[in-house]
Amino acid sequence: MITAFVQFPVPAHLTHDAARQLFAATAPRYREVPGLIRKYYLLAEDGNSVGGVYLWNSRSDAERMYSAAWRSFIKDRYGAEPSVTYFASPVIVDNAAGVIEEG
Repeated sequence: MITAFVQFPVPAHLTHDAARQLFAATAPRYREVPGLIRKYYLLAEDGNSVGGVYLWNSRSDAERMYSAAWRSFIKDRYGAEPSVTYFASPVIVDNAAGVIEEG
């Protein structure tokens, strides 16, 4: 499995409530994305940057998401280019499900 960390600055300070509303509006886009296991939306404590942590089945699944069209969507919506960093995720502890996964 692969974890992708995405981050970008926002042009204006976001409060927790404003970020929640903004993120909730885009969340349905990610419901049926092939290979996406989980997505966490992120808001920096200072409210000046946002991002996400995505857990993918494979890097190729992740790379399909982070296309030129996706980067353009982020830039148009938030006014900044996103950075994407990939990490191998060989072991995942899921306390909610009570499992440890190895991949």
